[in-house]
Amino acid sequence: MSRRADSDETRATARPDREDGDRPDPPDPPGREDGDRPDPPDPPGRGGRPDRDDRGRTADAAARPDQPGADAASAEPVRTEEAHITAARTGRALTTSALHAAATGADTFPAVLREALGRRGLSLERVSERLKARGITISQATLSSWQRGRSQPERARSLRAVDVLEEILDLPAGTLRSLLGPRRPRGRTTPPGAEGAALQILGEDSVVEKALGARFRHFNQETSSLMVHDIVRIGESGTMSGFSTTNVLRAGRAGADRALFVLSFDDEAAEPVDIRVTCGRLAEATYLKGLKSLVLEIHFGRKLAKLDTTVVSYAVEVSPSLTPATHYERWSRTNLHEYLQQVYFHPGALPVDCHRYVREKVGAPPRAQRRIPLGAAHDVHVLTSRCKPGVHGVAWEYGP
Repeated sequence: MSRRADSDETRATARPDREDGDRPDPPDPPGREDGDRPDPPDPPGRGGRPDRDDRGRTADAAARPDQPGADAASAEPVRTEEAHITAARTGRALTTSALHAAATGADTFPAVLREALGRRGLSLERVSERLKARGITISQATLSSWQRGRSQPERARSLRAVDVLEEILDLPAGTLRSLLGPRRPRGRTTPPGAEGAALQILGEDSVVEKALGARFRHFNQETSSLMVHDIVRIGESGTMSGFSTTNVLRAGRAGADRALFVLSFDDEAAEPVDIRVTCGRLAEATYLKGLKSLVLEIHFGRKLAKLDTTVVSYAVEVSPSLTPATHYERWSRTNLHEYLQQVYFHPGALPVDCHRYVREKVGAPPRAQRRIPLGAAHDVHVLTSRCKPGVHGVAWEYGP
């Protein structure tokens, strides 16, 4: 099971070689087909609460088609007529993109692309295949960046893809092309702040990003973790029975009053059955079965002054998984002063070997592996001072 996102996330799972249940699309190689330049980041600020507490369905998701029973056909002509009136009053030419914006409410390249994909019900994989059938190779990762507004098509091949996209998505010719901004300066950049730091560790389209949706962009950017203590308990069957975490947080700006945590499970049978918060107040807890992830929002009970610290503690009991757990991981996007990881084993399910390891990022091979002894309390622990960003884990093996 994997848990925690922000300056955290961890996992205990039966297969240490498999990371998050949904593997992110591979990043584009240097010099990718669009030369895509990331759009400027949104201004700093709290991500706020999306309509559905934030787990999964948020503003980054493709626009939904009209709700059943809605009279979309009658609504569109009214908006189009308003667009014509506006154009007449201002004296500006009415473009196909203006008509589309009047009819749908989408007026930027990412928004129009998302709306059209949602209306047509096409996945990025299917769109990529259709483009390839036309002789244009555009990866799913690139299409994802376009619809999220992190980059835009600029090179000749990408612009040809945009023209073909308009056909595939049944858009009037020029609808998408006319919404492209000026060419960006060369050189790839990473989104700043919390989002950029998390992307460096998690990669694109991670389970954490999908679970948080729009809030991922401002993911815990007001706080950072100083110290974290994880305790994991393994039951008699070798499956995880529960875990607890104590997290010391420091405010990077005045006004911070909450933090988000994402806990991901590898085995769909392992679900949270009880959640207890002993430091802080649990504001929301949503389990996303499709993502096998639990999202917690914990409030501090007060607004912190800049550089103030607070402690958040919570514990989660877990239903038995189908297979024994063989490792536990936490990812961190920031430097931790200290990270203490403890795993307690039931006397009837003692491992024959335990070792610690580090990954540079999710999906990277483990390195710095070192054996750790089993203690008198049937436990192992790892204490890391000046813990660098990355994935930190403990793995164990059972005898025959």
